[in-house]
Amino acid sequence: MRLDDLVVPDSAACTAAREVAGAYCSPALLNHSIRSYLWAAAHATANGTAFDAELLYVASLLHDVGLVPAFDSHTLPFEEAGGHVAWVFGAAAGWPEERRTRVSEVIVRHMWSSVDAAEDPEGHLLEYSTSLDISGRGVDSLPERLRAEVLERHPRLGLADEFASCFRDQAARKPDSAAASAVRAGIAERVAANPLGS
Repeated sequence: MRLDDLVVPDSAACTAAREVAGAYCSPALLNHSIRSYLWAAAHATANGTAFDAELLYVASLLHDVGLVPAFDSHTLPFEEAGGHVAWVFGAAAGWPEERRTRVSEVIVRHMWSSVDAAEDPEGHLLEYSTSLDISGRGVDSLPERLRAEVLERHPRLGLADEFASCFRDQAARKPDSAAASAVRAGIAERVAANPLGS
């Protein structure tokens, strides 16, 4: 499997999601979001998992917007704040309410410890791919050649330090959040040890 074998959807919503992520996310966080989609698409392709490429792409590009200052909520976990942003984004894109709710669910569920692929393939794929990109969980399930291609095109740019700092900040202000639980469970150490690099 090569990078060019992966389906990257090309719709107005996908273009807009990339523009929003590029405007608000740091270069490292933007590349993380793009890689998250690519790892998800590769995993789906390898395992024969059918998925909605546009929905997953938009969710991937917007899944961490709740970490950026413009959208950080002092009352909601970042994944819930990001889900709300995605719901509003979907409304602006002309998506029906059901699809807006789905993109929000996928973003919220990326912080779950696991998501059932049969019940929510896009949620499962985003949970899988973000875990892989952040902590390296399941990295050996993807071909080394593909990993090298993706990292060359979308490098990590110091993501480990930036992400650990974001999660420590979330944990300090929102001690009951999933980010706080991840910090207590040693996410910073796992990110630093990620075989994909820092």
